[in-house]
Amino acid sequence: MSDLLNALGHAVVYAVLAGLLLVAAYYVLDLVTPGHLGSHLRGIDERGEESVHAASRSAGVVTGAWLVSNAAVLFTAIWTNGETDLGWALAWTLSFGVLGIVLNAAMFFVIEAITPGDLRTIVTSAGPVRPLAYVAAAVALSTGAIVCASIA
Repeated sequence: MSDLLNALGHAVVYAVLAGLLLVAAYYVLDLVTPGHLGSHLRGIDERGEESVHAASRSAGVVTGAWLVSNAAVLFTAIWTNGETDLGWALAWTLSFGVLGIVLNAAMFFVIEAITPGDLRTIVTSAGPVRPLAYVAAAVALSTGAIVCASIA
């Protein structure tokens, strides 16, 4: 019974740390995009009212990929270190979680630099998903996969 309680306690600690890192990842993406990311996702128009027509589907695609990418990194860090000392496993999870966030942000700017137009504005534009948003989402998922491979 104590093993079960111990495992449940570890799960809570991992979930809290991973949750905080995913919130941090969201806020980093919010920082690298113009305006308030939540407003682009919810569809807040210039009058401050919610409108389906003001929502950015591109922002939704990129945000979803960004969070899945960072969650995969956290999962891999926890999975590969789960049987070690809790402190050591948390250090790995925190370190690689932060690395995943930083690399995703860096690659977002790299994609913006090598593609025409303003990626940050394109990603947050209202309307249908823009092709460049798919590229940014794919790069986020690829970056996460690379970090996962480096952990494993």
